[in-house]
Amino acid sequence: MAISIKKKLEAEISEAFIKFQRDLIGRGPQEAKTYIVSDMVIARFKGVLTVEEKHLSSHEKGRRIVKEMREILREMYSEESEQIVEKLTGCKVLSSHSDISTKMGERIEVYVLDKDLEKQLGS
Repeated sequence: MAISIKKKLEAEISEAFIKFQRDLIGRGPQEAKTYIVSDMVIARFKGVLTVEEKHLSSHEKGRRIVKEMREILREMYSEESEQIVEKLTGCKVLSSHSDISTKMGERIEVYVLDKDLEKQLGS
């Protein structure tokens, strides 16, 4: 069975994010999965915490520091991550949102696009 255009694009976006994160902080997530839903690109990254961040996350103050540091990094590089989505989808990113779970060691990124990409891909 042939892989759908949507699934192929989702995989390409995941790969691009892994490469970007490796270049940025020296390591990427253990797993990345991207979903195109209507006018959104949703990326879920598992295994994102460094060894040091895992140690910090065992204390409340440490969790706050890890979340704050990751927020600052995300703000610094949000333009580049939005450009990845724009380049691969051909859509304009209207806004992007991110959150990290220190408990699960996961990060979620949501990109809101200027058009319904899922519909455009015929899914």
